[in-house]
Amino acid sequence: AAEAEMFLRLPPISREAEAPHGGKQCSSRDTVTSARRLFAAAQSLPGTIVEKYLRNRGITALHETGSLRFHPRCYYRPDPREPIQPLPAMIAAVTDLRGRITGIHRTWLAPDGSDKASIATPRRAMGHLLEHAVRFGRPDDVLAASEGIETTLSVRTALPNLPMAAALSAAHLAVIAFPPGLRRLYIVRDNDPAGVTARDSLTARANSARVEAIVLSPTLGDFNEDLRAFGVDALRARLRCHLAPEDVSRFMALSP
Repeated sequence: AAEAEMFLRLPPISREAEAPHGGKQCSSRDTVTSARRLFAAAQSLPGTIVEKYLRNRGITALHETGSLRFHPRCYYRPDPREPIQPLPAMIAAVTDLRGRITGIHRTWLAPDGSDKASIATPRRAMGHLLEHAVRFGRPDDVLAASEGIETTLSVRTALPNLPMAAALSAAHLAVIAFPPGLRRLYIVRDNDPAGVTARDSLTARANSARVEAIVLSPTLGDFNEDLRAFGVDALRARLRCHLAPEDVSRFMALSP
């Protein structure tokens, strides 16, 4: 269904956003409104278990993370026939190029923040995701685009000043919108077949738009796995080899 929506350039439909009463599915506009309300009800990141969760994954670059918040009792429904469970969650704002919230992404967490919650689907999104992203830093003429939030923040741990956008899936990465004035795009791919497809599609789009595309590929499954396995210094050294020469000093400064 996601691939069909991508091909037809339609906004994705939330498959799991139930109305509070009566069990009817919300309209697409309703899911955007609900997403904005949920983000507004969440609290800022510092000192929460979201911060602990990210640091447990080796992520130390938590500057410019206003798009991430914490909700202590975010509703989770494993099945429409089952009761709602309130669980702690990381809430990420999905925004368009003008900064308007079009959706949110939820990652439900263990109560102590040690890992994701032990539930069937600890990650879910709602609202309009197509072409939009969870954003970290303000792009000028250079942007890095990736799939997951943890992958994005792992690369920023090594390259603290690199503006990045997390599209949340390979299908959405392939169609992410380019900001005006973009000159160079770093494509941060995951090491799986979907990541290869996203890489090829996004590279072709960048070439058509006369944007230089540079692919960053992990050694393991994704860059968070690389960060945790090899450490930030090794990851930084590996990424340095693939940056455009003029971007090395621009984005590799250790002070964000």
